[in-house]
Amino acid sequence: MRVLVWLLRAVIFFMLFGLAIKNSGTVELRFFLNQDWQAPLSLVLLVAFTAGVIIGLAAAVGAWTRQRRELAELRARIETGPRDSA
Repeated sequence: MRVLVWLLRAVIFFMLFGLAIKNSGTVELRFFLNQDWQAPLSLVLLVAFTAGVIIGLAAAVGAWTRQRRELAELRARIETGPRDSA
């Protein structure tokens, strides 16, 4: 099974590498105030993907910490045992 997973990873890597090589043409990004930036298309796509991952992780951090805090409270409640109301 591990060999199959590594083979799949290698195929995906080489497909993406080939896509990057085939799309190495220069693109121009135009910003405000007549600023522009020229870079290879594969680099622009990589930067956009990386920015998306960073923004997505930053958005998930709040929920993740809240869930960890709630889980710690529930575990502490389980360790103390049921409280008698008598």
